[in-house]
Amino acid sequence: MSDTRSRIRSHVRETPGVHFNRVSRELDVATGQAQYHLRRLVRDDELAVERVAGRAHYFDPTFDPWERRTIAFLRRETARAILLRLHAEGSTRPSALADDLDLARSTVSWHVSNLVDAGIIEKSADRPMTVSLARPERTAELLDAVSPSLPDRIVDRFVRTVDSLLE
Repeated sequence: MSDTRSRIRSHVRETPGVHFNRVSRELDVATGQAQYHLRRLVRDDELAVERVAGRAHYFDPTFDPWERRTIAFLRRETARAILLRLHAEGSTRPSALADDLDLARSTVSWHVSNLVDAGIIEKSADRPMTVSLARPERTAELLDAVSPSLPDRIVDRFVRTVDSLLE
C-alpha cells in the first residue's frame, strides 16, 4: 500500500467522520490524489463512507450506519448544539430549542427534520410535539469523541447570521 494511502487511512481512523476536503487539506494531499486513495480504501473495505446532507464523511468500517450518521451531524455546529441540548435537558419542544440556542425556528426545524430522518432524534406523537434523542447513551459517547471542524462552524455561523437578519 502506498504511503499516502496509509496516511489517509490512519487520519480517517483517528478522525472519524472527517470530510473529504479536510483530509486533503490536513494531509496536504492534492484533491485528485485524495479522491483516488479514498475511493480505493472504500472499495477495499478499509474505510466506509457516509453521505450526509450533501457531504461525504469517512470512517473506520467498525462504525455502524447510525453511528456514522450521528458523527457526521456532530461535526456540524448547529446540529451538535441541538444534540447537546437534548442530551443535557432531555425531551423538549423545537420552539424551546430555538429560544435556548438563539436560533431561528426555521433553522431548528430544518435541523430537526434532518436529525429525525437520520434516526438520531425522535418526534413525539403528542401535541405539542417534543423531540428527544433516539439513543441517548450512545449519543453521549459519540459527543465526547467528536467536535465540529472550523469550516463547519463558519458555515453554521453564517447561516445563523442570515437567519437573524431575516427574522
